[in-house]
Amino acid sequence: MKTFQGRVVTPGTTSAPALVTHHGFNTLASLQKALQFGDETAKCNDQNNPELFGKPVAGAALCLPMTIGSTTGGLVLYCACAMKRQPACMLFSEHIDSLAAAGAVLASVWQEDVSMPVVDCLGEEFLNYVKDGMTVTVQENGVVVVE
Repeated sequence: MKTFQGRVVTPGTTSAPALVTHHGFNTLASLQKALQFGDETAKCNDQNNPELFGKPVAGAALCLPMTIGSTTGGLVLYCACAMKRQPACMLFSEHIDSLAAAGAVLASVWQEDVSMPVVDCLGEEFLNYVKDGMTVTVQENGVVVVE
């Protein structure tokens, strides 16, 4: 078990199995089909991300360095939350980008029954330590426990 301290972007607590990528997460390429065609597990459709391709994102503790891709990324993330197909949390090793932050914050503010805690600045050690399937617990103060 190891504990990491990050910066809270959107508050909340959760515990979920880790889903890890060391590549940038392209929100549009990863979630578009799930949102358009009703895949409630939100399997990742980004063929350029071999660590996530074909794996369900909904309900997972998504551990990533950063998001990449289209300027629609924030809207796609917001829509995933509105459709209840979002990750349980998003945990960034680096600083979150403005598009992903906008989507997460808007979902937190506008969707009363949606929770997707987001923590950034967890560091490279976090991303090297966490592995798929490990239990990740997010605390309200940005502490992330990996076991």
